[in-house]
This record gives sequence, C-alpha cells and structure tokens, in this order.
Amino acid sequence: MILTCFIIGRPCASPSHMDYFLSFINKFIFTQIRMFLVALSFAYFAKALSGSYMKSTITQLERRFDIPSYLIGVIDGSFEIGNLLVIAFVSYFGAKLHRPKIIAVGCVLMSIGTFIIALPHFIIGRYEFETSVRWVVNSTLNPSPCPVGSPADLTQDGCEGDSNLSMWIYVLLGNVLRGIGETPVQPLGISYIDDFATEENAALYVGCVQTISVVGPVFGYLLGSLCAKIYVDIGFVKMETITITPADARWVGAWWLGYLIAGVITLLSAIPFWFLPRSLPISGPRGPEKCTPEQTSFIKDSPLLNHKYPADKHTSFTEMAKDFIPTLRTLLGHPVYLIYLCVTIIQLNSLIGMVTYKPKYIEQHFRQSASKANFLMGVINIPAVALGMFSGGLLMKRLKLNIMGAARFAFGTSLIGYILSLFFFAMSCENAKVAGVTLSYDRYVMAYMDTISYDKHPVFTTCNSDCFCSASEWDPVCGENGITYVSPCLAGCTSSAGSGKNTVFSNCSCVGVAGNFTASTGQCPHKDDCDRMFPYFLALSVITSFIISLGGTPGYMLLIRCIKPQLKSLALGFHALATRTLAGIPAPIYFGAIIDTTCLKWGQKRCGGIGACRIYNTTAYRIAYLGLTLSLRTISFIICIPGFILLSRQLKKEERNAIHGALANGGTELEALRKEEFVISNCDQLHQTSDNSTDRETRL
Repeated sequence: MILTCFIIGRPCASPSHMDYFLSFINKFIFTQIRMFLVALSFAYFAKALSGSYMKSTITQLERRFDIPSYLIGVIDGSFEIGNLLVIAFVSYFGAKLHRPKIIAVGCVLMSIGTFIIALPHFIIGRYEFETSVRWVVNSTLNPSPCPVGSPADLTQDGCEGDSNLSMWIYVLLGNVLRGIGETPVQPLGISYIDDFATEENAALYVGCVQTISVVGPVFGYLLGSLCAKIYVDIGFVKMETITITPADARWVGAWWLGYLIAGVITLLSAIPFWFLPRSLPISGPRGPEKCTPEQTSFIKDSPLLNHKYPADKHTSFTEMAKDFIPTLRTLLGHPVYLIYLCVTIIQLNSLIGMVTYKPKYIEQHFRQSASKANFLMGVINIPAVALGMFSGGLLMKRLKLNIMGAARFAFGTSLIGYILSLFFFAMSCENAKVAGVTLSYDRYVMAYMDTISYDKHPVFTTCNSDCFCSASEWDPVCGENGITYVSPCLAGCTSSAGSGKNTVFSNCSCVGVAGNFTASTGQCPHKDDCDRMFPYFLALSVITSFIISLGGTPGYMLLIRCIKPQLKSLALGFHALATRTLAGIPAPIYFGAIIDTTCLKWGQKRCGGIGACRIYNTTAYRIAYLGLTLSLRTISFIICIPGFILLSRQLKKEERNAIHGALANGGTELEALRKEEFVISNCDQLHQTSDNSTDRETRL
C-alpha cells in the first residue's frame, strides 16, 4: 500500500505511513554513505601509507642505487606524472560513470605499482658498500688498511657485475603506475560524499577522510623506521661481517619489505568499492522530509529525489567529449578559482619539497639515523597534522564558517605557522669535523672552517704518504682526537684488530703526533650541540604543523564552495592535475638539486661516476632547505591579497543577485495573487448580479 502510493504519487491514507517509509529510506541512505565513507577512508589510508613510505625510503634508495638527490626527486615526482596522464579525463568522465568501481580499479593498479617498486631487490645482486675492512674466514689476521704498492693496484674490479645502474627505472615505472591508480580516489571520492551527504555533514565527512589520509603516513613512517633498522640483505648475509650501523651514511635498510606490505594493504582497500551503488538519493535537508504534504503527494515528480548530477542518465561518450572543452573554459574563466589555484600550487611546492626531504634533513643536520628520523616523523609530526586537519573541519562546522570565513581562517593559520617557522633558522648544528673535508690535515692547527668545500682541503699529506689510498673511497673512522677521517688508510693506520663493527685500527700516524693512536669504525658522534637543539626543533615542528594544518579542511571546502555545483568534479580534478603538474613533479626535483649543491663528499660508483652524497655542509643545507621553503610561502601570501578582493566582490555580487531574485519572485507571486483576487472579485460580482436578477424575477 505504502509503496504503491509512493510510486503512483497519490496521497496515502495515513501520513504517518509515508513518514515511516521516508524515515526508512533516509536510514538506508545514511548507512550507504557511511559505508562509502569507511571504504574511502581505508583507500586514503592505503595510498597515504605507501606514499609516505616512499618518502621514508629516499635515503635508502639513494644509497642502494648510488644516485643523487635530484634523481630521487625525479622518482618521487613520477607518481604525479602518473596522475597527470589520466586525471583530467577520470575526473570529468568518472563523475558520469560508476564512481565506486572506478576507484576500485584504481586501488588495484596502485597495488600492482607498489609491488613493481620492490621488484629490483629480487633481480639484482647483494649490496656491497665501500669498506677497507674485509672478513677473512678462519683467520686471526686482518689485512692492512694501509696498502703498499703502486696506484695501479687500486684499480676497481667487479664492474661487469654491477647491475645497479638501471634498476632504479623499475622504481620509477612502479611509481608511475601507482600514480595512475591513485587518480580517481580523491576527486571522485570527495565529490561522491559531497553529492549525497547532507549539507551540515559534508564538511565533517571531508574532514574525517582528510584526517585518515594524514593518519596513513603515521604508519607509513613507522613502517619505514622498522624496515630501516633491518639490513637490506637480511637472511642472505652474515650480520657479523657487516661493519656499518644504521647511523652510517652507507647503511641501506630493507626498503623492499615495506613496499610488499603496502601493496597488500592497497589491494585489500579495493574490495569494498565493488559492492557500493553507483548513486544514492539525496538525504537530509535536500531530501523529501522537508517537502510539504502537497509536494509529498506528488513526490514522483519532485526533483529533490534526483541526483543533482544525472549519474544514472546514460550519455554517450561523444556527447560528454563535446561538452568537455566549453566546461573547462568556463571553469578557467572563474577568477577566484584561478587565484586559489595559484596560491595552492605555490604552497604545495613548499610543502611537498619540505616533507619529501625532512627525514633527510633530520638525518644530515641533526645526525640521526634514518630509522629514528622516520620514527619521529610518524609518531610526533604526522599526528599533529592529523589533529589539525580534524580540528579544522570541526571548527568549520561549529563556527558555521561561510566562504569568506573559511578563506580568512586558512590564511590566518598559514601566516602564524609561517612566522613560527622563521625560528628554524636559529636551530643549527655545527658541521661534522672530518679531516680533508671540513678540517685541514695540519695536526698542529686543525683549523675548523665550516664553509670550506671539499676541494679546498687535500686529503693526502705527509702522515699518510706511505700508503696508496683512494681519495674517492668513503670508509670513515673516528680517531682518538675526536676527528673523523675519510678512511683508515687516509688516517695513516697501518694495522687493525677485531672484526665487523668492533674493528679497531692502530698506529694511525695522522691521529696523533707519536703515531701510536687508534681509530674505530664510523664517524665521531659530535652530537652535544645537536642533542641540546634537537628537542626544541621537534617541539616547534609539532606546533607549526598543527597550526598550518588547521586551515587545511576550510581551505579545501573553499575550493568546493567557490564554484558552481555542476563544475565541482571537474574543478577538483583540474586542481589535482595542476598541483601535481606544477608542484608534485618539479618540487622534489629542484629541492633535491639545490640540496645536492651543499654536498661536501660524494660517493663513487664501482664503474665510475658520482653516487650518493656521504656528507653535507649542514650550514648551507639549512639555509637552502629552509630558505627555499619559506620563500615560496612568502610569494603565496602576496597572491592572496587580490584573491580576497575578488572573493569579496563575488560574494557581494551573488548577494545582490539573490536579493533581486527574491524581489522578482515576490513580484511574480504578488501579481498572481492580484490576478486571483481579480478573478474572485469578478466571480463575486457575477454571482451578486445573478442573485439580484433572481430577486427581481421573484418580486415580479
């Protein structure tokens, strides 16, 4: 009975039956949108985990494949290249197709790409690092670290078996495929939520999804921390033969293991989307419960149950393609959208470059291991960002911010974070004291010059003239005098005892005047000044991350609300396309290239050529890294000024149009009432005339 009257559009016998039925429909819709929210949150978690794990392994990949930072930037940016290939078409055509299934296909592609990234580990040989300590089986004698002979004896061998040269291409291709798979998740997922969620819940739901996407990196960096502690060839080598520790610049962790784990999680995230519907009726204030009884009685003709984008309406591919260029032209003709696009592109250049190399900055500047740097990023920094994103969405709902309020809130939080970030320049550590790199070999002076490049300090001197040492080899040892030497040979050591990490070099002529001083494997700590400064750096990093992320959700909702609803999916897609093209791809590359200019000692490949950097000028690194980050933010603030002016004008124009529209509608209704009164009065007059005629006839 209820279903029949609902379908034919006739009034039901009992209004309570219709209310019960509509309540059931709304609960079903609410459950469906919640299911989609959970599935999308899991997909965001999976893609964020694999993306953050990629950033946590940049130093591992540098050392494993002997490549500089700018090339790592190319690999990191290849993810955005994958997005660039398909994002515009996915965003535009995907909004008219089955969005959940398109997201499911994307998750499968992401999983395959993640597995491909780990593939090189299984097809290349074991990792061989530079060392002068050799493991001699069944022998108590260690080879002398000071070889005697001719320079020809130092020629490198084994070059034919070096297959690392092109293995990083597999990582790049896998990351491209991962980027292609990630394409539909954000624009189609967010637009699906905004289409079918109620007005007051849309911002909160988006805030929840964005929060989960920030929680994902917590586990990504923790996974990176765990894998960085494990040696790359664990299970295939004897760990007692390894002479380096996780804090060494030559250490490579089990980077491949995390990609296998992330690939499995991403594959699981695709499953729920296969069972979700293509579209849902509008619930909440947009739904039929707000209709009057007259509207409810004709609910079959009510447009409120129709999706505001006709997703179920089958449109040919040719018709959709013809409409693409005019729609894109309309979108790009929106001045507020263009300003917003420019500001976010510049700020994302700063953010992506900063986040990509922040673990590396912690490693090099504060002399922490890769494992500890990733752990701190995951446990301290990322949760602050997640809390800020969620708090921003909650505040936007509680304060009921309009478009201008959201813009001011996002700008204010970004400005406060910018001011606090200036204090990072004061948090510095001294350069490591390395003979022949940052220090002169003059053992009587040992003058410390923190701005001198490697080329200005010769590594060969009288104390190591009796040894035929390699100038390119990096096998640091710590002398008793607290100075690090590039290798035991360049330290003038003639004998050694012990094995593995416990090897001790003796008779090191460059360490002491008498020549009977010793040296141990690895760099000297010299972390007193950094240990005092590092907690302040972490505290300020947490505060600034939280404040800046407060404006993340309001800023994102500004993007959705500043344009017409029918342009929303395309606007989100083109925004993602532009930011990936102009920020996600170039930022890691030029940040890495600038960081490379601060390198003091490059590693050398076995077949020749520059490998990964072994030690940086920390002062130059800090100025380049922080200076570039804050300079980009400064430019974005300047562009915000015309953006606020244009947004204010747009809101005033819309307000005037709304007033004129209301007046026009009011005039139309008044005219209709007047016509109705005129008809009624005419009818009354006719009726009165008829009554008078009847009376006259009666009297006659």
